[in-house]
Amino acid sequence: MRRVWSSLLCIVVALLASCSEQVDAPQEAGRSALIIVDMQNDFVPGGALAAEGGDQIVGLINRLQEEFNLVVATQDWHPENHGSFASNHPDRNPGDVIDLHGLKQELWPDHAVQGSTGAEFVPGLDKTRITRVFQKGMDPEVDSYSGFFDNGQRGDTGLDAFLREQGVTEVFVVGLALDYCVKFTALDAERIGFDTTVIADASRPVGDGAAAIEALQVAGVMIVPASDVLGAATP
Repeated sequence: MRRVWSSLLCIVVALLASCSEQVDAPQEAGRSALIIVDMQNDFVPGGALAAEGGDQIVGLINRLQEEFNLVVATQDWHPENHGSFASNHPDRNPGDVIDLHGLKQELWPDHAVQGSTGAEFVPGLDKTRITRVFQKGMDPEVDSYSGFFDNGQRGDTGLDAFLREQGVTEVFVVGLALDYCVKFTALDAERIGFDTTVIADASRPVGDGAAAIEALQVAGVMIVPASDVLGAATP
C-alpha cells in the first residue's frame, strides 16, 4: 500500500510541475492584441487637450475589448515640468514649435499631469479587461506620442517586449488622438514588425485626421471600421 501511495504521489507531483511549466511558458506566436491609446479625461471634451467626439467612442471601445483575449492601454503621464508644456517656456504659447533637446517639439497646454484628474482614464471605460497599462511621457526632456517609444527613440515603455512575450504578432489600435498618439503608436508597431490595424471609427483626431490616415496607409498600416472586427474570431 505504501508503494501505491508513493507512486500516486509521484504522479501528482509530476502533473503539478507540468502545469506550472505550461503557465510560465511563453505564449505561442500568432495572438492579436488591442491597444487602447490615451483614453484620458484631458483628451475628451472638457479636458485640456480635447479631441472632438472623443467621449463618444468609449462604448465602441468597450465592445471591441470583448473581441480580444489580450487588451493593453497606454497612459500619458507627464510631470508638471514637462518640456512639451508651453507654461514651462516663458513667452511661448500652445502651438509654438521649439527645439527640445535636439528634437522639434510642438508646445501644448498642460495635460495628463501625473496624479491629476485629467490624467485619469475616462469614466465608462471598461478597465477590467485591460491586462496592463503602459505609461509614457514621464521624462521631462522628451515627449512621447507613441505607446512604444519616446519621440527621440531614446527609451521605450516596455510595450514591445510585453507583446512579444505574449506571442502577439498582430495589433489593433484605438483611442486618442488619431493624428498624434494613435498614429505614432501604430507607425511604431508596423515598423518593428507587428501586423498593424487602426480601427478608424474607434478613434478621433485633435487636428487633421485625414492626413493621419493617409500617412498610416503609406506606411502599410491597415485602416478598418469597427464593424470589420466586431464578431470576428480573434485568437
